[in-house]
Amino acid sequence: MTKFYILRHGETEWNHNHNRYCGRTDIPLSCTGIKQANAVSQILKGIKFAKIYSSPLIRAKETARLIKENLSLTTSIETDERLIEIDFGRWEGKTKSQIQNEFPELWLKWANDPSNTKAGEIGETANEVYNRVYNFYHEKAQRYPDENILVVAHNTLNRIFIAGTLGLPFSKYRKLVQSNTGISILEIKEDNEFIWHQMNSFLHISSGSNHL
Repeated sequence: MTKFYILRHGETEWNHNHNRYCGRTDIPLSCTGIKQANAVSQILKGIKFAKIYSSPLIRAKETARLIKENLSLTTSIETDERLIEIDFGRWEGKTKSQIQNEFPELWLKWANDPSNTKAGEIGETANEVYNRVYNFYHEKAQRYPDENILVVAHNTLNRIFIAGTLGLPFSKYRKLVQSNTGISILEIKEDNEFIWHQMNSFLHISSGSNHL
C-alpha cells in the first residue's frame, strides 16, 4: 500500500481577505501561511517521505519548500499540473457573496450540479477536476508501493477528490473542510482500494482557517 499525506497550502492574503476564490491566480503565502507551514512541519517530523509532490502554484510550492527545509528532507519536490487548483474562470478574485450577486443563475447551477457545470462560466467542471486528480494518485500509488508520499495541493481540488473517493455527489463537496495546512491521510491498497485514515487534522493551528 501507498500512504499519502495530503495538505492544503498555507494561508494567502486572499484566503484571509473575505475568503476570495484564488483558483489559478498565483499568489504567495501570507505571513500567517508561512507560520502555518512551519508549524505543520513539526507534526510531520519523523515520517520518512519517498517523494514530495506539489501543485505548480507558488502558495503550494512555498508550503512544500518550507516543510522540506524544516525537516531536512533529502527527497526532491516535484510539481505536477494535475494538482493545480480548479479553474474558477470569471469567479477568481471574488468572494462567495459577490459571485452570488453577479452570477446568480450560474452559481445555482454550480451548487446543484458541479459535475457538469463549468465554474465561473469558463473554468472547469468537478468531473474534470476529479479525473485528473484521481489519475495522479492512481499513478503514484503504482509507482511508489509501500511508501509515504507528501502532497501539497488546494482547497476545492482536495474536497472534490475526497468526495469522489467516498462516493458522494460532487454537489456535497462543500460539506467537507480543508483548512490551510490541514492534514488528510489516504492509503491506497494494492487492489486500488482508497482508505481515508485521517481528514483535515489541524491541531498545529491555534484556530481553524475559513474555507470557501
